[in-house]
Amino acid sequence: MISPRTLGTGLLLAALTTTLALTVRHDGYVTDSVGLACWYGACWLLFALAAWCLRKVPVRHAVAMILGGSVIVAATGLLAPPRTSSDSYRYAWDGRVQAAGISPYDHTPAGPALAPLRDPWLFPTGAGCAGPERVRIPGPAGEIHCTRLNRPNVHTIYPPVAEGYFLLVHALSPEGSRNKPLQMGNALLSVGVTGALLLVLRRRGNPRDAAYWAWCPAVPIEAVNNAHADILGVLLGVAGLAVVVRHRAAGGALLGAATATKLLPAILLPGALSGVRRWRDAAAVVVPAAAVVALTYLPYALLSEGSVLGYLSGYVEEEGYEDASARSRYALLRLVLPDSWAVPAVAVVMLCVVAHVLLRGDPCRPWRGALLVTGTAFLLLTPGYSWYGLLLVALVAMDGGWEWLTVAAAGAAKYVTVHSGGDPDVIGTTAYAVAAVAVLTGCVLRRVRHVRGSDGRVSTDPAHSIPS
Repeated sequence: MISPRTLGTGLLLAALTTTLALTVRHDGYVTDSVGLACWYGACWLLFALAAWCLRKVPVRHAVAMILGGSVIVAATGLLAPPRTSSDSYRYAWDGRVQAAGISPYDHTPAGPALAPLRDPWLFPTGAGCAGPERVRIPGPAGEIHCTRLNRPNVHTIYPPVAEGYFLLVHALSPEGSRNKPLQMGNALLSVGVTGALLLVLRRRGNPRDAAYWAWCPAVPIEAVNNAHADILGVLLGVAGLAVVVRHRAAGGALLGAATATKLLPAILLPGALSGVRRWRDAAAVVVPAAAVVALTYLPYALLSEGSVLGYLSGYVEEEGYEDASARSRYALLRLVLPDSWAVPAVAVVMLCVVAHVLLRGDPCRPWRGALLVTGTAFLLLTPGYSWYGLLLVALVAMDGGWEWLTVAAAGAAKYVTVHSGGDPDVIGTTAYAVAAVAVLTGCVLRRVRHVRGSDGRVSTDPAHSIPS
């Protein structure tokens, strides 16, 4: 007989899936930003209620619901072309360029060298340039030419493992399939992350925590619908943290592959070194990671005429990481510090957090240190791209620290409201401030629960305990 809590969780999951489907179908990023933000809010609320209700569901039923729900939730991202990001168009282009035997790092999409590879889908002309998210590019006199690719006048920024993935998807895609193969590939990867999390948590944690990833709205929206390559880095990062507990070199190699997919997963390395005391043990992780990054870049470096780093330096400058006053970067720090102090403050705080993880971290649960380092970095840097939060969501699922999910939600709120007409700096700062309060509150409550549990008055969930 199905328990009331199991039935209630199933109903909430069905409501979440329905709402996600409607959200993905709603094409309002530019034309109805406020309405789309409301849909996002409804998805996150239903997700929170479903995850909370799952806590009392028997583990056997919970695992089945998490895995089945992961498939259904991910599938909602397939219901429409990318709605809030054009990055996947660049992925498809880079795959096409490589299939032609050309390095993706050598030419810009708008340059004349690759003009023979253009088609009406990625490079519309005439009336096709009237839609949103189109960038004008040079063309023959008297004709209007544009592209769906963002930043068409700069070289690609994506690392080699991601480029290899783009090539693989292109090679397996039927002619004229457009975005769908990337979306379907990412849907499979997202379910793969769920499976990996369940394997880890069955041994070292609460399997119900996998729902934090499997049902999170960021997964179908960013990983599947927008088809961001971050999902491959997340899968490799989760696998690396799980494997490094028993096999340092293999775990380090997987973390290196994650870094060579999307550079952000490099932030997982301090967590992988949690509690490491000997230089030899640290080298067993770091050296394979660096070797994998170097080896994956090598074929492209040999094939390319120019730098394989592409637009990386330009992107750092564009996003304001070097100049705190350039954009809404370091928003929380700038509430209490002068702009010129923001970057040094980030460096000091991050060094302290990394040192704490290295010296006091739990080597049996490296994802706990990785979550602390990654979550702190997000709160300090206040990124404006919501898909960066995919890595954070996966770490939350590994460790169970639900309060950090608010940081990922803050990134989504900041990104989706950029066309709302309100002040994006105020909206982003407010969202991250609320997330910071939620994180501090959650950490304090968990610490109090741990202290009481150590006195024998309240039991403590071992998955959430704080290492001594």
